[in-house]
Amino acid sequence: MKMGKKAKKGNSGFDDNGYKKNVTSQVTDGTGKFKKSFKHHQNSDSQAPVIRKQVEPETAKYFSEIANLFESQGVDVEERSVICGNALEEARGKEFELATDYIISNTLQTLLDGCNLDNLCSFLRGCANIFPAIAMDRSGSHVAETAFKSLARHVQDTEAYTIIEDTLKMICKVIVVNPLDLICNCYGSHVLRSLLCLCKGVPLDSPEFHGAKGSKVLAERLNLKVSHLDGNDSQHLQQGFPSLLKFLVSGMMNCTKEDMKTLQVDQYSSLVLQTALKLLAGNDQELLHIIPVLLGCNKENLAEGKFDMIVAGETVESMKEPAFSHLMEVILEVAPESLYNDMLTKLLKNSLFELSSHPCGNFVVQALISHARTKDQMELIWEELGLKFADLFGMGRSGVIASLIAACQRLQTHEYKCCEALATAVGSKNETSKFIVPRILFLESYFSYEDKSSWSWPGGAKMHVMGSLILQAIFKFQSEWIQPYILSITSMDAEHVLEAAQDARGARVIEAFLASDASTKQKRRLVVKLRGHFGELAINLSGSFTVERCFNAGNLSLREAIASELLAVRTELSKTKQGPHLLRTLDIDRYATKPDQWRSKQASKQSAYNEFFVAFGSSESKSTKRNKLLYNASMDTSEHEELNIKKDIDGSLISTSVVDDTSSEKKGIKKRKRDVASEDAVGSNKAIEKAVKNFLSSSTPDKKRHNASKQRLKI
Repeated sequence: MKMGKKAKKGNSGFDDNGYKKNVTSQVTDGTGKFKKSFKHHQNSDSQAPVIRKQVEPETAKYFSEIANLFESQGVDVEERSVICGNALEEARGKEFELATDYIISNTLQTLLDGCNLDNLCSFLRGCANIFPAIAMDRSGSHVAETAFKSLARHVQDTEAYTIIEDTLKMICKVIVVNPLDLICNCYGSHVLRSLLCLCKGVPLDSPEFHGAKGSKVLAERLNLKVSHLDGNDSQHLQQGFPSLLKFLVSGMMNCTKEDMKTLQVDQYSSLVLQTALKLLAGNDQELLHIIPVLLGCNKENLAEGKFDMIVAGETVESMKEPAFSHLMEVILEVAPESLYNDMLTKLLKNSLFELSSHPCGNFVVQALISHARTKDQMELIWEELGLKFADLFGMGRSGVIASLIAACQRLQTHEYKCCEALATAVGSKNETSKFIVPRILFLESYFSYEDKSSWSWPGGAKMHVMGSLILQAIFKFQSEWIQPYILSITSMDAEHVLEAAQDARGARVIEAFLASDASTKQKRRLVVKLRGHFGELAINLSGSFTVERCFNAGNLSLREAIASELLAVRTELSKTKQGPHLLRTLDIDRYATKPDQWRSKQASKQSAYNEFFVAFGSSESKSTKRNKLLYNASMDTSEHEELNIKKDIDGSLISTSVVDDTSSEKKGIKKRKRDVASEDAVGSNKAIEKAVKNFLSSSTPDKKRHNASKQRLKI
């Protein structure tokens, strides 16, 4: 079937609300209000407003028939491309009217999705001059996005590269003439971000460049995940157009310099600029030019500190606006080291506590702290915030403190001061340290309590997400620095320990403590408080991991107690998602059928590690390292299985944490989380594990013990 000619009769087109259009109408700004044009305000040669003509009745009928044909499934694969090409030929010269028609635009998307590359590029070249007007329309923006997605499917074809590049170049040249309205438009900004991604060669729907999820951002900020911009996720990069990306971004910057104050605080332009910066991450030359422009100054003035102090004050004040605070977070993330240092020492210095106190500005400070490169930079930050923990907690800015603790761990500086400042913030010198952990677990409850001296454990209340994350970070410090915290958690009442283990946030804290440098004796003091409850904890998804950590920290009698409790609920536990893994890891089937053999196996494992540390471990850190190795080895036995199960828990825990500073601040700004262990510590653990493996394979005469250890360590 070939439809190359349109029908002679038909209904008139409809506007983007489904109502019949008037004969002419101006382009709207996406909110129903008329726009004067999509021109740069200072450009005297700006284009006149684009006037939209009504779709002719016979044209509307033709495209209606095309739509009915596709909906009836009456077109085979070979015919589809031909029909799409013919219909797009019919659209020539009427691209704007058809793309902005509420109904016909849907048909146009189908055609662009099914046509060949030549027809696709021909359509885009035909509408290049009025592309911004199409992109700023509610219906037209979907047509533009569909066209870009179709182009993206062809970019890997080397023969198609030139024609795609030439087509995109035509569009980019039109955009950079008058980019302001497009950047600030709710529909146009989204199309522009997709165009930037296409030029870079990243997937158009990539969440990293269309706004990372708050949980990912928080994970990076607290060292629990490597930044998604490190290396720009090169494994996901497709063929791109780097020269076009540079041309488009620099063109937009040059044409909007005079309107930068507007762009800083506009939510849509902020998103466009964030995407551009993320795509340029690692391109220091471009960033050194662009970032000072975004800050309202030039690189030389920023480096020399010669910028207008009034302008600097206005820039810092703008960081309290939601849009600019988001933009500043990305600026600090991608800034080259020299520029980051200039921003810290020349622009933000002496403003950190003021910004930290603000509902939006505090996220800028979190980003600043998270991306500090040197100990000297952390020293400057600590001077302004190190003695303000209690004030920040009182204002609900726990995210700033969490970022500060994570950065100190990462850079290995001010670690003891962090632990001391945190303990001081939640207590007084006259109080015992037993209250520290409970108060951090319930941060919001404690700091909102009027008479803090009479505060007590709020039974049944949910534990504070950021408080949990802070304690997890604290327990990764050296044991001599965290003795008050160790004393506090081991002094908790048994019912409070159980309540913490039943709460996903509290359970993570217990697991962090059991993996810490605390002594074996201190860990077992906590574990015994859960006796009689391991069965019910194991059935709970988050509690199952706590049970496993308790098992690894226990001696033979404690392990047997845990095994017997799990055996009692084995049938119910096996039906849960995490149950089979836990039953297999703790070898409950062997315990049920051959308890003596199970005990012998557990004893041989413990003996093997004891022998190793007698030979190689220092007396001071013997128990600490042994328990870390037991913990790490058990993690290795079925690492992929456990990670898949744990994703569900960690995802919900981290996602919930996005609400932390924002609940009281009424701002849905993203927060991130990062792996707190330093690279040196990770390397050290791996080296010890390797030594244990070698020792077990060469020095252990008992074959059964060797096989048991081999199974545990997956040699």
